[in-house]
Amino acid sequence: MNALDDQIQGRREAAVSLEITGMTCAGCARRVESALREVEGVRDAQVNLALERADIDGAADPAALVEAVRKAGFGVRLAQTDLAIRGMTCAGCAATVEKALRRTPGVIDAAVNLATESATVRHLPHMAGPAELMAAVKAAGYDAAPAGARDHDAAEAAAARRRDVQDLALALLLAAPLAGQMVLMALGFDMRMPVWAELALATPVQLWAGRRFHVGAARAIRAGAGNMDVLVSLGSWAAYLHSLWLVATQGEGAAGHLYFEASAVIIALVLLGKTLENRAKRAASAALRELMSLRPETAHVLIAGKEHERPVDAVGVGDVLVVRPGERIPVDGVILRGETELDESLITGESMPVRRGPGDVAPAGALNGPGLIRIRAERVGRDTTLARIAELVAHAQTGKAPVQRLVDRVSAVFVPVVMALAALTFGGWLAASVGFEHAFRAAVSVLVIACPCALGLATPTALVAGTGAAARAGILIRDIETLERAARLDVIVFDKTGTLTEGAPRLTALAPAQGLDENALLLLAASAQLGSEHPLGKAMARAARERGLEPEQPDSFEAVIGAGVIARVGGRTVRIGTRALVEAEPPAELAQQARAWTEAGATVVWIADDGAILGVAALEDALRADAPATIARLRARGLRTMLLTGDNAAVARRVARRLGIDDVAAEVRPEHKAQTVADLRKGGRRVAMVGDGVNDAPALAAADVGIAMGSGADAAREAAGITLMRPRLMLVADALDVAAATARKIRQNLFWAFAYNVVCLPIAAAGLLNPAIAGAAMAMSSVSVVTNALTLRRWRPEADRPMDRGAA
Repeated sequence: MNALDDQIQGRREAAVSLEITGMTCAGCARRVESALREVEGVRDAQVNLALERADIDGAADPAALVEAVRKAGFGVRLAQTDLAIRGMTCAGCAATVEKALRRTPGVIDAAVNLATESATVRHLPHMAGPAELMAAVKAAGYDAAPAGARDHDAAEAAAARRRDVQDLALALLLAAPLAGQMVLMALGFDMRMPVWAELALATPVQLWAGRRFHVGAARAIRAGAGNMDVLVSLGSWAAYLHSLWLVATQGEGAAGHLYFEASAVIIALVLLGKTLENRAKRAASAALRELMSLRPETAHVLIAGKEHERPVDAVGVGDVLVVRPGERIPVDGVILRGETELDESLITGESMPVRRGPGDVAPAGALNGPGLIRIRAERVGRDTTLARIAELVAHAQTGKAPVQRLVDRVSAVFVPVVMALAALTFGGWLAASVGFEHAFRAAVSVLVIACPCALGLATPTALVAGTGAAARAGILIRDIETLERAARLDVIVFDKTGTLTEGAPRLTALAPAQGLDENALLLLAASAQLGSEHPLGKAMARAARERGLEPEQPDSFEAVIGAGVIARVGGRTVRIGTRALVEAEPPAELAQQARAWTEAGATVVWIADDGAILGVAALEDALRADAPATIARLRARGLRTMLLTGDNAAVARRVARRLGIDDVAAEVRPEHKAQTVADLRKGGRRVAMVGDGVNDAPALAAADVGIAMGSGADAAREAAGITLMRPRLMLVADALDVAAATARKIRQNLFWAFAYNVVCLPIAAAGLLNPAIAGAAMAMSSVSVVTNALTLRRWRPEADRPMDRGAA
């Protein structure tokens, strides 16, 4: 049992308390109690309905308890803590830290990301807090701090980079003569420097420049774990101490049999590889740092007509702020006064500044153009668009793909296996009577070349680079599971209104029943829908105002999702919507007119009062300019497309024909949209749903991948795995492209990381590699993996190509 196990063992018997959500009666409490008592290790469980708490006695795994509650149909309140981890160097380190966190009492789940040097932990708040989690990381041999601590201490980070560069410069300077001697001898030149000179050059490299590897190896061994530091330290110490012993016992007679160049060059080249790797990792995660740097530190708050400079964190909802030309918007707000142009490129991916005036939204982080504006704060702190985007990107980058979990399991046993292989190599060559020197060189080469850095970096670096590139383009990917599923879709389902169309329909025709005035009918319909957020209702209210009519507030209002509205206006009960909602038979002339409008592609809305048809209206919503190109691009990828709408079948079929959509499901009520998507999945299809409205949220959640238009409802964005921050439909295809590109990079990186070890380990064991060359190969394997992932930063969405911008 290692030291970490010793630390944890005494805490296994701690009683567990869970905060239960969703219980409404004593029967609920009994169900939870029964479910908990069936969990292995539970001696007793008591549930208090009033306190919404369950107290469990026994040595059960907290994760099993939480799962039992969920299977019973209830929830458990969990806390989430994000940590910045220092000292990790390879996949073995990440696996060790993750294991330490997962084994901390109260922890339900933990994910450690080597590329971002971070950990995300979900835990029971009363059993484990940040202090306990950081202590567990420290016991495993690493350092931890609350997430963001390093970001706020730029001086410390800069100082650490300077130390890295100084160590690297020292190692390269002193190792260069040793490497040069090795090369000249390989070319046939007998140019050996004195053994004391070799010792003088190698010692500072081994003891000072390589100290991080030795310290890291000592920590790992104390924690009972293995990592890259163990292999590098063991290999370099073996070469150095063997050479030192020869110098001490043979003096100048040891010339030609020393491995000082191996120890020095191993450390120098591994340091070089880590430096290049760290630079590449910083470049890969640049998108998140750019987002976090957008929010200004202070804001100009208007109080009693005078400007006061306040910290952004002190700004409250409803405060009026002044934003000068060239300043960034500090919070999400609505413009009250002034006109300007806002550069929202790092938030939405829109490359061109957009014109904004009174009533328009000004998102936090946008760069103000030439105008002086006043805004009213609507969302502040963590609720701003910028903060939520940064949180989504960070969450996606700290996720873990299923294939990475396999890599982690391999990495956990990799170092012990390599050490055993090195021992077998040494023993095998000695048994073959080829001499100590050959056996020693082969064993050291095996230790050095097998470092699992590339394995640990293969997935997270591609993930960080891919999600960062997507975020810059205005495509927010919630997590790694979404990204992975998005790369394997075969059906794309589209909502119509607000998704394939602009979402701003206009009233094109109005036919009142015989004897009724058209303007009076429009005023009644507009008044009934004055409280509606539906695009069709807004279109009627807008049409009334354009005719100089002012709608009045309805006495009561009820939205019937997927059907229309029922409102009380001036003592009349007005129904506006589908034929089924109005519950009346229309006059023949109105029915004929409605059919003609429907065949022409318009959306028909009926207006009735107390069971009598008052008239019928035709509304049309223009298709998005890039909709035809988007559908064509998806079909070219071999994807099947489907239109899923509550609109009438004739309109839906007409839209589908115009766009080239394969399948149509029309007149589908919102509650049945999710079922339609679920049926597709049951049929073996991998489905993405694209929508923008509240009524699309269930279908978005039911799909393998939900894609929400950023201009749509909050509920749709919350239910979706991917959010498009710009109202460009072409970004749907771009989102699938960046997901496929990221998945492709992950596969490439894992192939090369595994292939490298599969090919190079036998070569090293065969004694065909000098340890110094093995060190160079190991260092370059990590750099090549990170560099390959970094090519994702060059990805650009097709939606931003000039021809698309012009079309839009």
